Amino acid sequence: MRLQKLQKVLKEKGFPYTYVEEDGCGSVNFEYRGVVYHVWEFCEDGIWGAETNVKNIGRHEDLCGDYEEQILELIEPWK
Repeated sequence: MRLQKLQKVLKEKGFPYTYVEEDGCGSVNFEYRGVVYHVWEFCEDGIWGAETNVKNIGRHEDLCGDYEEQILELIEPWK
């Protein structure tokens, strides 16, 4: 199972979410205040990252490196 920290925080906050794993990459879709967000992992040439719209709701962007921590920092203040 991937994106375990993110799933834990979403569960603690009571945000509805779904998790799917395919080809070793995790995918989380969740809802906050009626807006649907996503975090889709990828691995290209051995480099892990995630495509997400958490930072900019209407725009998808790729985060690399410690992407799960970057996403957690963004959603931590959400109630």
